[in-house]
Amino acid sequence: DVQLQASGGGLVQPGGSLSLSCASATPGFNFDDYDIGWFRQAPGKEREGVACFNEAGVTTYVAASVKGRFTVSRDSAKNAVFLQMNSLKYEDSAVYYCATIAHPTYCRANYIHSLGQGTQVTVSS
Repeated sequence: DVQLQASGGGLVQPGGSLSLSCASATPGFNFDDYDIGWFRQAPGKEREGVACFNEAGVTTYVAASVKGRFTVSRDSAKNAVFLQMNSLKYEDSAVYYCATIAHPTYCRANYIHSLGQGTQVTVSS
């Protein structure tokens, strides 16, 4: 089973920025070989797709609620993926996860293959 770990979360004021990272401790795992998604889940809400991209590194989905503010990227040399979050809002508060997904077009929780451990993002003044 693939082990993924998101990191970089924390407490930030509205309008601030955070950069999340996702790495894998699984030997031989390479992000370049997978379709990857970032998801989030706030208390009492369902897990939702934030942004997804395919094996080629092309972004295939960005949630309307974060479009223009969040950007996904991949660093093959570091074997890691990133979620840059700018202009953060209160409603962005959630646990953020990275995951391998079944299909990059469907950035939905039910298409998750392997879900990593999440990192908490709290937007508060």
